Amino acid sequence: MRVILISIFILCISSYSDTYKLLVVFPIPGKSHSILGNAFVRHLLNAGHEVTYITPIPMKDVNSKLRQINVESNRNYFAAEEVLDIQKLMRKEVDMKDMPTVFTMMFNIANATIHHENVQKVIHNPAEKFDAVIAEWMYSELYSGFSAVFNCPLIFFLSVSPHNMALSLIDQIPNPAYTADHVKSNSIPPFTFWTRVQELLTLFDWKIYRWWVNDRNIKSYDEAFKSAVTKRGRTLPPLDEIKYNASLIFGNSHISTADGVPLPRNLVEIGGYHISSNVEALPKDLKKILDEAKHGFIFFSMGSMLQSSKMPEEIKTGLIKIFSQLKQTVIWKFEVSLPDKPKNIFIIDWAPQQSILAHPNCVLFITHGGLLSTTEALHYKVPIIGIPMFADQFININRAVAKGIAKRVDLNYNTPTNLKLAIEEILENSSYRDRVNELSFVYHDRVISPGAEITRWVDHVIKTKGAPHLRSPALLVPWYQKLYLDLVFLIIIVVSVFYISIKRLIMKNRRDVTLSKKRS
Repeated sequence: MRVILISIFILCISSYSDTYKLLVVFPIPGKSHSILGNAFVRHLLNAGHEVTYITPIPMKDVNSKLRQINVESNRNYFAAEEVLDIQKLMRKEVDMKDMPTVFTMMFNIANATIHHENVQKVIHNPAEKFDAVIAEWMYSELYSGFSAVFNCPLIFFLSVSPHNMALSLIDQIPNPAYTADHVKSNSIPPFTFWTRVQELLTLFDWKIYRWWVNDRNIKSYDEAFKSAVTKRGRTLPPLDEIKYNASLIFGNSHISTADGVPLPRNLVEIGGYHISSNVEALPKDLKKILDEAKHGFIFFSMGSMLQSSKMPEEIKTGLIKIFSQLKQTVIWKFEVSLPDKPKNIFIIDWAPQQSILAHPNCVLFITHGGLLSTTEALHYKVPIIGIPMFADQFININRAVAKGIAKRVDLNYNTPTNLKLAIEEILENSSYRDRVNELSFVYHDRVISPGAEITRWVDHVIKTKGAPHLRSPALLVPWYQKLYLDLVFLIIIVVSVFYISIKRLIMKNRRDVTLSKKRS
């Protein structure tokens, strides 16, 4: 009996001790994307896997199982400090809701990544082998070519909440009657009639533009991967085929931060996986300030890619005036020194955000509304005031407002006045604190941690050779059949034939009656 128990124990241990060689691709040269990529890699390394990491911002970690492929030249195609300048966004000089702008930018990054000499060396080396490819999906499926080269399962990672373009790769487009577009929408379901019309039109806009750039994507894909696949004695599958071959998508989301729309079985939500279970210690000088905040403190940060110092002077002056009137301490992530600032305002050019939000004296978080920031606020039970600027920040804040944990203030020359009212509302109304506590419970109430979900599903995909059992049959059904247009067409034909037949019978009967009368 003892031998049997020992054997069972060994089998259980061995089933969780498999190590794999994984290719992880996070090519966007933005700080928030590198945070997500680095956290993903750390979870895989902690599970004992060997990781080859394609990144424009290499990790400083030293690990014998980590090999980094540096593609820092991707910064040439997305200089965040120039593109995401606050004043440019306010003046609409940069429109991150414009489809040609977004798709062109992401194509340029993807194209540069797969053609980078460091990447080409890897894919053209026949000795290179991987058990799976995990690639960040950001409006481009070009990275699916890696799975064709290495003949292994493909897993996409989605840095935002699940949306129609990503879901169409593994299932079908969600119904726009109750699903908000992640970038263009400014509404939360249930929608009005006109909002439903707008959501439908937005859906068609995305599809038309994707069709328009398809030839460019196919050319880039063939040029980057065809010779590498041929070198291995195989034929490169078409991009329009392999892009639908993902075993699953990891979504940086959770029901506590999103709308409760239906999701396919192979969409695995791992929102919050980047948050460390061990909160890093605060710098001593900052800890002293936060500890001594008698009335609590407000943390104000526009994230890792937006700079508060580039706000118009009139707005900055107005914010300083508003903050100076508060009894709370204000910690402001500000990139330059601020002369003659009020005593309750403390400027930091770098913010250990998670450690700050985790402090018990944090009473409010003023944020741009990125999904990392809103998730961290929920994790640490801190109400939000959102000042959204681009991309999914608007829908993130709108959802937080609808859930009762946030107020939204748009960035314009009335921002200081509107922000003061929002601060007073949240700090004086206990319902925001109560609601964020309730929703934080929903966020934390999971069977296993999001980091464990990553390693569990990667293991599952590899062991089941791509998890074909998770594939949705929706991928096999043409769009016109999903809409039953073939049935509608058949009904129209049947009704038309019936109508024409009856009409002809009636006309014939009338002619016969007329002839009969003439004969009589």
